[in-house]
Amino acid sequence: MEQTIKFCQSCGMPLTENVQGTNADGSKSEEYCNYCYQDGKFTTECTMEEMAGFCSQFVDEYNKHTGQNLSREEYRKVLLQFYPSLKRWDK
Repeated sequence: MEQTIKFCQSCGMPLTENVQGTNADGSKSEEYCNYCYQDGKFTTECTMEEMAGFCSQFVDEYNKHTGQNLSREEYRKVLLQFYPSLKRWDK
């Protein structure tokens, strides 16, 4: 059986049970990670470009999991192409 990977609908990181954010009622968020979403609200107000700039610092982690060798700037560009498909940035 094929498992579907969920992604945080704000930063795009894989949304596993141990990193799920929390809703206002304390339940686990099915859409956002704990870095982006706690107690039913976003942990920071930022633009999509600011989010990509922040998340691009984790390029080594991305490269490790994908077998790629992107630079931070290349990864930022990948994120900016991916983010419009996420709920937070889908305008």
